[in-house]
Amino acid sequence: MLNAIRNGESFVPNLKGKDFLKLADFTSEELGWLLETAVQLKKAQKQGKPQPFLSGKVLGMIFEKSSTRTRVSFEVGMMQLGGQAIFLSTKDIQLGRGETIADTAKVLSRYVDAVMIRTFGHGRIEEFAEHASVPVINGLTDLHHPAQVLADLLTIYEHKGELEGLKLCYIGDGNNNMAHSLLEGAVKMGMDIRIASPDGYAPNSAIVSQVKKEAGLTGSSVLITGNPQEAISGADVVVTDVWTSMGQEEEAQERLSKFAPFQVNDELCSLANKDYLFLHCLPAHRGEEVTAEIIDGSHSVVFDEAENRLHAQKAILKALLVG
Repeated sequence: MLNAIRNGESFVPNLKGKDFLKLADFTSEELGWLLETAVQLKKAQKQGKPQPFLSGKVLGMIFEKSSTRTRVSFEVGMMQLGGQAIFLSTKDIQLGRGETIADTAKVLSRYVDAVMIRTFGHGRIEEFAEHASVPVINGLTDLHHPAQVLADLLTIYEHKGELEGLKLCYIGDGNNNMAHSLLEGAVKMGMDIRIASPDGYAPNSAIVSQVKKEAGLTGSSVLITGNPQEAISGADVVVTDVWTSMGQEEEAQERLSKFAPFQVNDELCSLANKDYLFLHCLPAHRGEEVTAEIIDGSHSVVFDEAENRLHAQKAILKALLVG
């Protein structure tokens, strides 16, 4: 199995014009190249070097779900690359008043060079991409969060110096976008992944089946369990997410009860490797899915992770728009 980043240095794929909807759509080599591109873009930005790769390009950003990191990182990323971004709330465009997804996609394709969408059902972004003639980027759907996980992989690499062979565990709601994209991204990069979640909250079975096949090719392993202690034992990376996502507010009390044994705390993390990293895509609810001691402690890299949304997404934008 390749070293994700180092092999990205000598491999140059042609991703121009492609959509970025889920990590499973990309090869290990392509993801490695995107990560290497993010490393180089971040280095140049820290050194104050100009990055005018997207001069004259415009990104349309459709938000059906609210956001802090997604909006700011994509908007700043376009600015740093010499382009521009337009924020499009569904309150401000005709999509929110009943215009079809197909018509919106066709119209926006005449105006902008790419579209980023943050929405609910994954089928909505797939339908948009089907009718758009410009690249479509998934800023988040209920099923996948690929841009976030690309940033997670970048963060892990920066701190560990490698990806291949590392053991990553995710503890919490397995049937959410982070768990699904972590499954896809981890096996592509040769990482072992373990998902621990309560009964009824396991990851999408079709996605699990697909990543297990991929794991057979990359030398990874996949474990889906209801035992958080089993999942975290010997882990190099520990990840969690909120127990109640947007649109699930009515389930909040039920979820608090069912997920209580899956809180990431000192006792649970004592089973991980001594130099483990803790990741959380934010926003976080301290005292629920994770204790303050963990997320604000020495193992936490959540703010490096948040910053890396900017650099990972710049790599995506550059790759899809100019190659």
